[in-house]
Amino acid sequence: MALGSKNCEQETRGESRNLVGDDKDDIKKADQDADIKQQTETKMNGHQENEKENKVSNDAEEKEKDESTEGDGEGEGKNKHEVVFIQDIGFSVKIVSPGAEPFDIQVSSMELVQEIHQLLMDREDTCHRTCFSLQLDGNTLDNFAELKNIEGLKEGSVIKVVEEPYTMREARIHVRHVRDLLKSLDPADAYNGVECNSLSFLNTVTQGDILEKKKMRPESVDCTPPDYIMPEGKERPLSALQPQNKDQKVPHCVKVLTTSAWNPPPGNRKIHGDLMYLYVVTLEDKHYHISACSRGFYINQSSEEDFNPKPSSPSHLCHSLIELLNQISPLFKRHFAILQKKRNQRHPFERVATPYQLYAWTAPTMDHTVDAIRAEDTFSSKLGYEEHIPGQTRDWNEELQTTRELPRKTLPERLLRERAIFKVHSDFVAAATRGAMAVIDGNVMAINPGEEAKMQMFIWNNIFFSLGFDVRDHYKELGGDAAAFVAPRNDLQGVRVYSAVDLPGLYTLGTVVIDYRGYRVTAQSIIPGILEREQEQSVVYGSIDFGKTVLTHPKYLDLLNKAGQQLKILPHHVLNDKDESVELCSSVECKGIIGNDGRHYILDLLRTFPPDVNFLKLDEELSKEVKMLGFPIEHKHKLCCLRQELIDSFVDSRYMMFIKYAAYHLQQLNMRKNEENKDKAIKEDGEKENSDKEKTESKVEVTEDNKEKSEESNGKQLETEEAKKMVESITDGNKIELEESTKDIVKTASMAVGSLKDTEFDIRFNPDVYSPGIRHCEEIDPPLSKQRQLVKEAADFLLTVQIPTFIRDCLDHSSAPMDGFTLSEALHNRGINIRYLGKVCNLLGKVKQLEYLYSIAVAEIILRSAKHIFTIYLQGTEMMNLSVAVAHFLNCFLYSGSINNTMQGVDEHKNNRKRNKRKGRSNPLVCVDSNEWASLTPKSLWNQLKQELKSYFDFELSSHDIDSTMETYSLQKVSLLRSFCLKTGLQILLRDYSFETKNKLIFYEEDILNIFPIVKHINPRATDAYNFYTTGQSKIQAGYLKDGYELINEALNLLNNVYGAMHPEIAQCLRMIARLNYIMNDHAEAMAYQQKAVLMSERVNGIDHPYTITEYAHLALYCFANGQVSTALKLLYRARYLALIVCGENHPEVALLDSNISLILHAVGEYELSLRFLEKALELNIKYYGAKSLKVAVSYHLVARTQSCIGNFRAALIHEKEAYTIYKQQLGDNHEKTKESSECLKHLTHQAVVLQKKMNEIYTGKNGASLPPIQIQPPSMGSVLDMLNLINGILFVQISQEDIENFKKEIEKQQNGESSSPIEEEEDKSKAIEG
Repeated sequence: MALGSKNCEQETRGESRNLVGDDKDDIKKADQDADIKQQTETKMNGHQENEKENKVSNDAEEKEKDESTEGDGEGEGKNKHEVVFIQDIGFSVKIVSPGAEPFDIQVSSMELVQEIHQLLMDREDTCHRTCFSLQLDGNTLDNFAELKNIEGLKEGSVIKVVEEPYTMREARIHVRHVRDLLKSLDPADAYNGVECNSLSFLNTVTQGDILEKKKMRPESVDCTPPDYIMPEGKERPLSALQPQNKDQKVPHCVKVLTTSAWNPPPGNRKIHGDLMYLYVVTLEDKHYHISACSRGFYINQSSEEDFNPKPSSPSHLCHSLIELLNQISPLFKRHFAILQKKRNQRHPFERVATPYQLYAWTAPTMDHTVDAIRAEDTFSSKLGYEEHIPGQTRDWNEELQTTRELPRKTLPERLLRERAIFKVHSDFVAAATRGAMAVIDGNVMAINPGEEAKMQMFIWNNIFFSLGFDVRDHYKELGGDAAAFVAPRNDLQGVRVYSAVDLPGLYTLGTVVIDYRGYRVTAQSIIPGILEREQEQSVVYGSIDFGKTVLTHPKYLDLLNKAGQQLKILPHHVLNDKDESVELCSSVECKGIIGNDGRHYILDLLRTFPPDVNFLKLDEELSKEVKMLGFPIEHKHKLCCLRQELIDSFVDSRYMMFIKYAAYHLQQLNMRKNEENKDKAIKEDGEKENSDKEKTESKVEVTEDNKEKSEESNGKQLETEEAKKMVESITDGNKIELEESTKDIVKTASMAVGSLKDTEFDIRFNPDVYSPGIRHCEEIDPPLSKQRQLVKEAADFLLTVQIPTFIRDCLDHSSAPMDGFTLSEALHNRGINIRYLGKVCNLLGKVKQLEYLYSIAVAEIILRSAKHIFTIYLQGTEMMNLSVAVAHFLNCFLYSGSINNTMQGVDEHKNNRKRNKRKGRSNPLVCVDSNEWASLTPKSLWNQLKQELKSYFDFELSSHDIDSTMETYSLQKVSLLRSFCLKTGLQILLRDYSFETKNKLIFYEEDILNIFPIVKHINPRATDAYNFYTTGQSKIQAGYLKDGYELINEALNLLNNVYGAMHPEIAQCLRMIARLNYIMNDHAEAMAYQQKAVLMSERVNGIDHPYTITEYAHLALYCFANGQVSTALKLLYRARYLALIVCGENHPEVALLDSNISLILHAVGEYELSLRFLEKALELNIKYYGAKSLKVAVSYHLVARTQSCIGNFRAALIHEKEAYTIYKQQLGDNHEKTKESSECLKHLTHQAVVLQKKMNEIYTGKNGASLPPIQIQPPSMGSVLDMLNLINGILFVQISQEDIENFKKEIEKQQNGESSSPIEEEEDKSKAIEG
């Protein structure tokens, strides 16, 4: 194995332990009490064949798996789980370290010695050591040995920490570690987007760790919400996005700590053992020069002018630099102790690095401090050589491919393999990002420096970089630069799916696409040997001249055919320029190159998927529905492809059609055979005629209604599973002699669904059917017309089925995207490309209940169009003007006043001065350059936007400037600003921008702080963890809460094993576990898990990501359940604030947040406040769920309850009547809800009558008449919690252990699942209540 990949693997092993400190169980909840951790590997054999996920592991692997588990699983039923045991034993050892008290730590037998090293470097009392070895009974332990392989290591063993002599490298690592310790609380790295640091504000919002708070008495609750989150508020201050902590000042420990200018040591000092020299200025203002030697650090006699390396007296020789500084500077000692204490108070999740860098789109003004270590890093390492492989760049390609070749038969092997793949991949993404920025910043020499800038290519740190321009007219036919810009993204999609298929023997390149400062850079790992020869000589498969010369290769055909079966790619023949037919299993552009390492690589996967005919101008007719929708639209390039998710859905839906069609006819056939039941047959025949008609129609055209009806009616007559069995029995030729009639049935069914073969179901796509200049060989392949018809039908399916389904799903608000990012995700999951978003907007605009989504969708296409324009705008701006130019662009986009620098030439330079004088200084660097960017005006920008929207999204923008657009589509500027920054990588100053003023610009150049790269890459999966998670979910749905809980907990362990401590999927898993704990009535555990979920979501998704908002809301509920009322309110206020910034007030999620806030305010007696939030929630619920929904009834009831509390009985009556009417209509007179409401009405009427009587008495001047005090019983916390559960859709809270056992028995009784289990009924009920 390559040195690099070995190293990376070792690093990975150390990674998960890296941050643990004393909170060991915080990250890896190892079941120490159960000595043997059992890891059940679940594989549901039941519906394996129709699993169309890209997780499907390939056949070879299946076979290996089956062989490896043949023994244990054989006689068992289909759905029993195979079990693999991993011996993972936990025990404790004693650590004895010089100068510290001995202490015990928990370890597990699977760990490496290195993980104990990492732990000690993070622990408060040993963190100042880096250069040491661990000894057991006088023997030094090997860093990379697993603990279980060490002789004599057992419970209670004593491990000694032994100081080792320094080398030059160890000394540098030590100094760096000290710098990191001193900087560990400084948020600068997170704002600058380096070292995988990111922000987290949970503990600032809750003012300390919620787990350490004692239950507070409700009286001491401060619950006044800040003004800017009140309903109907217009202010959207940005400054609250990053709340500042009162005691955030981090104590400084030294003034200066840098490498000395006397480095490197001269020869005569080298042989005295000098390794390097440091220069320190302490807080007491004393200056010291320090020598590092093999025994440690000491003070020498040098000064700034004189070099005298002899030890001064006293020399304070210490093995650790921290110890030395403690001795020479009392202030250092005091401040470092405070720093350590603060560092250890932080939650590990606030400190540990994320797998990929996250960039903050706002940052406060930061002081730029002297940081010599980082300065040295910038200039000394020309390549950014990785720290752990001294003097050598990493061979990325070798590492990426070697990790893929690791064995994967057993669960432990797969975990090790996936962990190594993930670690190398995230390192590669970080290196590629750094390289791409260096390339664009002009820090890397091109390999073809003679050519013009756009054509240059670069190699840096063993990664190949190219720019997204159409050089050498490659893409001339396909759309020039526009095609060249989109090709890398398509190529990346290809790499993604081939990596997911994960076929042994077929290799893809490490690929990362980086957009930075208006340029698109593709970073790829380098195939061994490719740089030594011309491309023509290397390619053994595919074509480098768009199909004139085409090569093929038996090994490639074999590999690609295997992969193609999962990706639905049809092997096909094309003719080359000599009219010979050549067989391919991919598009023509896909090239196969055998590297010098003998591996088979594929590259240029930009046409892995079939073309999208709705965006190509062809000579052929599209179906009339599609034409009515205004297609085909000519796109700016010809590389539009369908997504894999769409292909999967399409094939699935056709397969269901095929099964039902064939099974239905087969049933008819059997009926004809069994003439006995004539009457019955006739009756059933009548019932089935409709569906038959529909099916023949659906042959011609699958419109959404037909599909729905035929699927429903068929489902009723014929259980799908049975249908499958019947059809499989006839398509499986070996079992029965196929009669002519059954053959006919399969044939007609195949024709009905457009299958490429008559004898079986075969839907695959030829990605080349519409590629220009490629000639197909019709004799050998299925007819081209059939292949083309399929591609057209798939594109048709997107428009007539997937988009309407998406809109229907949104109508029941099961998914309510909050911003462009979550909207794009929802569309992509259904296989809908973003270029259809204009059409989706037009449909959404017609649905009143979805107006919030309409706003989000319109904002998204406006922003994407703005990004297209901005990209080109940046390319025409030189570095010195970037910040002015960006501020100018943002003003043109979002400012509604007039911008006065339209004058050209010299005057414009003066105008620039004027704009830069805001802080009373002019900027001499703004030179009079071609100032092209300055000619942009709001008017010209909005005209460009309108054109771009029309040409790219086919969307007519009915407004012509920012104000009318805000008005027409009810958008808000702050959300546009946020999304624009996230899309383009801008970072702006954190301050309250005044968007509404007409006389003062919104943005100035000082507001533009940074431009970050936008990085796209594949995400390696943790497959076993995924299987555990999904199995756990289905267990829970079947009512086995405990089993499901265990499986999901196991999934969490596996995720930590593969991804380390931080990952979006882990956050999702933590949220699920928290929710389960809550349902099973363990509120404290729920809160602990959800706290981690919030911290992790802030760190890996972003502090204002919609997922983070959801996590905050969940945490608030669990805090309330734990009696932390004011904390719950703070969390909900934060969630509402973030929602306002992200999407504004009009959103179903905000209605839910408002209901939650009002219930808790009601609980603490803040009725007036509570009412304001409730009324907003009611208004929003009516808007999105319709005036007659049960959600609205609940809102009416709550409003009535609160109004009665403030004595407004008349209003309360009106609202309760509304609720009663809805309950009566929806649930009938006898439902408990209706009865409750009617009771409530009686009570209110009574109260109102009493009050009225008293009022009359007062009016008539009766003696001694006075208003009775309003008797308000504050609701009990329990009843409020029940209500909160109700509105959040959690309905089965009180489930005891006994109930769970009973469920299990019930379910075992009903093994065939005839009647639904109580839990499912509860869930249905909760859905009913959610409306």
